[in-house]
Amino acid sequence: MVSPLVVVMGVSGSGKTTVGTALAERLGVPYAEADDFHPPENVAKMASGVPLTDEDRRPWLDAIAAWLEERGDGGGVVTCSALRRRYRDRLRRAAPELFFVHLHGSPELIAGRIARRKGHFMPPALLRSQIETLEPLGPDERGAVVPVDGTPEETVALAYAAVPR
Repeated sequence: MVSPLVVVMGVSGSGKTTVGTALAERLGVPYAEADDFHPPENVAKMASGVPLTDEDRRPWLDAIAAWLEERGDGGGVVTCSALRRRYRDRLRRAAPELFFVHLHGSPELIAGRIARRKGHFMPPALLRSQIETLEPLGPDERGAVVPVDGTPEETVALAYAAVPR
């Protein structure tokens, strides 16, 4: 049996890391954090409140795509905002059977979470640009929208149930 390759996607503060780590554990596959793939220049740019450009994102998406490609039949879960269809298309070229778990919550809920976070480089001011950039999953994209208004355990259970195995 082939283990699934999953991208846990959504705007900053939607719970990608929390859900991604727990989902990988439940699926018994490796986990990777998208923030770890950013070059230092990207982190500095975001920390100063400047949104990334597509050019900034290219090496980051390429590194995530390479990680996915390396997982092959072994499966894996990686977090990645994957806000635009073309970003998801780039990742799918590396892993055609990729499944996206889109964590979704109201802007108010997400803003509250970001405001309570400590030690993360992404400032609350960038949430609006992320929401405006987000292109929802298309009907032809393998994935599911998972609400994040419950407890983390409930969100992980919904994500786990959505992932085909």
